[in-house]
Amino acid sequence: MKALNVNRAAFVKSAAAPAQFISSSIPAVAFAGKSNVGKSSVINRLLNRKNFARVGAAPGKTIHVNYFLIDERLYLIDLPGYGYAKVSQAERERWGKLMEDFFAAGLFRLGVMIVDARHKPTADDVTMAEWFKSAPGRFIVVANKLDKLKKSEIEPNLKLIRETLALPEDVLLIPFSAEKGQGRETLLAEIEKLI
Repeated sequence: MKALNVNRAAFVKSAAAPAQFISSSIPAVAFAGKSNVGKSSVINRLLNRKNFARVGAAPGKTIHVNYFLIDERLYLIDLPGYGYAKVSQAERERWGKLMEDFFAAGLFRLGVMIVDARHKPTADDVTMAEWFKSAPGRFIVVANKLDKLKKSEIEPNLKLIRETLALPEDVLLIPFSAEKGQGRETLLAEIEKLI
């Protein structure tokens, strides 16, 4: 199978309700992460683009389920960022309902959850990890902002992330730097297993 051409990437649609979710025979990868974790930066690094997934000055910019078609062979799904304090309770509830519906629909084959390599995962991160664990398909955790850590901090931090999220042994935890590109090839290789 030839490699995925990540340069052929197109925005397809934003889904604000379950009726708008895409159900397709084309495999899909769902990306989730806290509002300020650098999810857009990870996606941009993966696709070798500067600003493909919109990088907002204010966190919490992704409020819908956004679909991108990569090389006409794979859907990349950008889920709304979570855990951002400056949104209303109503907005948080709308987000929660949308996510529940999305996970219940099970329309993706690989989940990619992005956490901050510098910090212990939050209660919201733990909840998101549980959603991914209960969904069909595989699940990977990407520990972004690796470039902000000292070498001596990397292993203990990765261990803490694995323990806090109660990750099963078979769940891959990828040390990643959207800034420097570390981990990109590993993540891309995992995604390419779907096609």
